[in-house]
Amino acid sequence: MLDNRLLAVEKPARYMGGEVGTRCAATPELRFVLAFPDVYEVGMSHLGLQILYGVLNTLDGVAAERAYAPWPDREAQLRAEGLPLATLESGTSLDRADIVGFTLQYELSYTNILNMLDMAGIPLLASERDGRYPLVIGGGPCACNPEPLADFFDAFLLGDGEEAVVEITEACREWKRAGGTRVELLERLAGIAGVYVPSFFDVSYADDGRIAEVKSLRPGYGPVRRRFLADMESAAYPTAPVVPFLKTIHDRVSVEIGRGCTRGCRFCQAGYLYRPVRERSPEKILALAEETLRATGYDEISLLSLSTGDYGCLTPLLTELMARYASERIAVSLPSMRVGSLNDELVEAIRTVRKTGFTLAPEAGSERLRRVINKGISEEDLLRNAFEAYSHGWRLIKLYFMIGLPGETEEDLHGIVELARKVKMEGRRAGGGGEVNVSVSTFVPKAHTPFQWEPQIPVGEILEKQGLLRRELRARKLVFKWHDAPLSFMEGVFARGDRRLGAALRRAWELGCRFDGWGDRFDEAAWRTAFEETGIDPTFYHRRREPDEVLPWDHLDFGVTREFLLRELGLSRQGAATEDCRAGRCTGCGVCDFSQVRLRLADDGWRGTTTRGGKDDAEDVEGKVTLRLRYTKTGAMRFLSHLEMIGLFTRAVGRSRIPIRFSRGFHPHPKFSFATALSVGVESWAEYLDMELFPGADPTDIGTRLNGALPEGVRITEASVIPPGSPSLSVIMDKVRYRVTLPPEAAAGLPELAAAFLARESVPLRREKKGRVQEYDLRRELAELTVEGNALEMVTGRGKPLEFVSAITGLAPEALAEARIEKLQVLFKES
Repeated sequence: MLDNRLLAVEKPARYMGGEVGTRCAATPELRFVLAFPDVYEVGMSHLGLQILYGVLNTLDGVAAERAYAPWPDREAQLRAEGLPLATLESGTSLDRADIVGFTLQYELSYTNILNMLDMAGIPLLASERDGRYPLVIGGGPCACNPEPLADFFDAFLLGDGEEAVVEITEACREWKRAGGTRVELLERLAGIAGVYVPSFFDVSYADDGRIAEVKSLRPGYGPVRRRFLADMESAAYPTAPVVPFLKTIHDRVSVEIGRGCTRGCRFCQAGYLYRPVRERSPEKILALAEETLRATGYDEISLLSLSTGDYGCLTPLLTELMARYASERIAVSLPSMRVGSLNDELVEAIRTVRKTGFTLAPEAGSERLRRVINKGISEEDLLRNAFEAYSHGWRLIKLYFMIGLPGETEEDLHGIVELARKVKMEGRRAGGGGEVNVSVSTFVPKAHTPFQWEPQIPVGEILEKQGLLRRELRARKLVFKWHDAPLSFMEGVFARGDRRLGAALRRAWELGCRFDGWGDRFDEAAWRTAFEETGIDPTFYHRRREPDEVLPWDHLDFGVTREFLLRELGLSRQGAATEDCRAGRCTGCGVCDFSQVRLRLADDGWRGTTTRGGKDDAEDVEGKVTLRLRYTKTGAMRFLSHLEMIGLFTRAVGRSRIPIRFSRGFHPHPKFSFATALSVGVESWAEYLDMELFPGADPTDIGTRLNGALPEGVRITEASVIPPGSPSLSVIMDKVRYRVTLPPEAAAGLPELAAAFLARESVPLRREKKGRVQEYDLRRELAELTVEGNALEMVTGRGKPLEFVSAITGLAPEALAEARIEKLQVLFKES
């Protein structure tokens, strides 16, 4: 029988594996698991994980595989059956890997890390793991202060990973060949630039709870300096990434056009962690976009950077991309744009992109407070950009602000309301009206920023400020969204915490905390208990830090000097600006060595070469060819929903470059239509879809090209042109032939049961779904029924196969969970 366990969980595609782009060495010398402590669709949207997956899988003898945090329903299922957490590629339990590398993206995913280790049978504490267990290493933005996780990790990688991960892998491989001790492995790793081994440092505390000293236990080791990738132009990029079956957070080609930002916003941790700015050339970006589009079949390109609007030749790059891909209806999108980086030419270029929402981030409601945080934008800039967006067709502008910034007053909160009102008025001035969504987060002081010494406001104050904004914004008919105060509280604790938090983290996990960053999953009471039982006052970590205080992360060097950060803190209190060194004057932050590590900017004089056009030419082609395809959906593909199958075929069409016609409108889609929506869990040998193509399409060629782009289990078996005006599949379908193979314990007396069912005159069924009631007679809908061994073969009209089987056998659907359901044939009406 087939393994149908995934039918019992939400979104089976999270756990299937087998996606296009996956790679798995059969017998690798070293297995490296890339573990993401959140659900699949969040992890699959993370470009960094895709980059490392590509880098590692190019190494001889190395297999990089993936694992994600299972949702509670899947966790319960695995624990009930005594099964370990395993990789998607080969089903290898994480404890059988050589390295398990966690992406540390968000502080509120830490309990998921402990849960994943436990589900894999890996001891939580690094001190309890010997050579039988994998090396557990972490990297990502939260590695800038990994101290709350120090007890659980063997090592952390600070900074850029593309080159360092290769060195880490080779060090582990050499150690494995030599058969050394665990400590010897850590010694090897400590010799790699950017690798921090927490057990090689000792932390002592003063009587008042502050850190007295962080002492290195290895002469010459520390402070540990982050790893720098010198040049993005030659850096690895995943042009053949794993393409998920289900819709993810960022369901598109993501091209990193540059890394780093030197705007110097004093609250922004990323702006300090990823310095200096290193941009890719437009020629390289275009080449990467082309190669990735062909490998993935996505219909959208996103240009990623911390400050995309600062890219020197962004306008000609956008124009070039849209000109190249207009006829294929491939859109180009940008992340939130910095106020002031927009001009009329750029907005005009963006205008032809799919317009959903236009996002601007003023961060603070007054110019005074924006000077404090060094945001460097004016109200005039914001209103001008809003007018340009509304004038070019946008109807919604999203504004991002923060509350709790250093020096904030109630006047600044009213400034948020007033600024949002003025932005909405720009929509009216533009002539078409406009909507404004105001999104407000709470400021969390982060490590390695000028505000790392500042306090975080308490939960009560957060709620008061949110209440004021809610009342004032709604009175002006402005949409208000906010970040939950308890989540901001917890983020601040772990972002600024020390090693003592490890005990509370473990206790919270033991109390059932999982997915703390998901508001509806956060258990505030359990966390309160965890802190009380471990004797920790979490508000201790929200306090103001003194300039001479030893901070938990002081032994980790991310390039920007303490002196520079303190100078910036002083300037913030004066409301004084610091220039962006992109303009030419070095601000003395300490990151660059002006040789390898330095500012690298693209040529801002570059201009594209492609003539605008193509889309209109394609629309002018007259005539169409409708191709009718029959295909299979078998094996693991049975777990895909109808919506996921639509996405699968959309990307397959893109990969195979089929000359398909597109719908009109602002969100054009390839024109194909499925016969019916097949239920999840049903295998099919007879699925159908119609596809509209431009004239001249060869059915055999189309089928071959699609099969080259489809995953195992989905295969085109027939392709033929149908005459113009032919009725749709849904009109001509009459009945369906199914085979249901029952587990042995459910098949006793099957011939007699089938005969008894056929002898009945009526078997009424009443089904209620989403408030709608359907009633029909199963006996009248059954045209044929035969028994062969444990299998029932039937021809039916309306009704689901298991509804018939349940009525025939008298068994509840739960008892039939392991049945194999196959759709064998579609019977069409005679013309």
